[in-house]
Amino acid sequence: MKLSDEISGWIKKEVKSAGCKGVVVGISGGIDSAVVASLAKKALGDEVLGLIMPCHSDEKDLYCANIVIENLKVKHEKIDLTPIYNNLIETLPKGNRLAQANLKPRLRMLTLYYFANNLNYLVAGTGNKSEIMVGYFTKYGDGGVDILPIGNLLKQKVKELAEEFDVPKEIIERPPSAGLWAGQTDEEELGLTYDKLDGAILHLEGKRVGSIEPEILSNVESLIKGSCHKRSLPKTFK
Repeated sequence: MKLSDEISGWIKKEVKSAGCKGVVVGISGGIDSAVVASLAKKALGDEVLGLIMPCHSDEKDLYCANIVIENLKVKHEKIDLTPIYNNLIETLPKGNRLAQANLKPRLRMLTLYYFANNLNYLVAGTGNKSEIMVGYFTKYGDGGVDILPIGNLLKQKVKELAEEFDVPKEIIERPPSAGLWAGQTDEEELGLTYDKLDGAILHLEGKRVGSIEPEILSNVESLIKGSCHKRSLPKTFK
């Protein structure tokens, strides 16, 4: 059985076991959301809602998000979060760039759950293993989801699925970005490429032999250790 069949079957099972009807997916215009939307469509047919949620977003993001929607022919809504974000920034005390930027994925999480609750759907997250392992996601933002269909797949495997689903090359080859601020890219913020990150994770898991730059390995180990709290439920005093 192909991996895409296994994951789509898992999505269908998880939705059924939760007593829900479908899934809602945030469509960002990037490769991860395109693959998750494709898997959801394969699993659930018409019971998929794609949400496009611009928030001071790059026009290219909107263009690519619309391509995904058009190719998959899934139900969709566009909710512009820019005015809400602006009101929050004006209302809250002045914060640093990261504090302000993290409001965006958290607003998207609120929106996804509004639609999910209204439709009796689950929220399907778009995080991949490469990002989750090193904590490259916003807690209670893009990390606030019900299921993670590609959460156990490294970036390279996500690219392979994208090619299987005929995701347009312009989306596959776009520099990955969380869209936190203008010009932001994942690899620049992480300080290493996804290829090197994936290689370090495989090395640490004992799945790849051979040499790897010690400073990269040390950096990835540090990122994994420092982000443990993001991958765990809140600690409870006993």
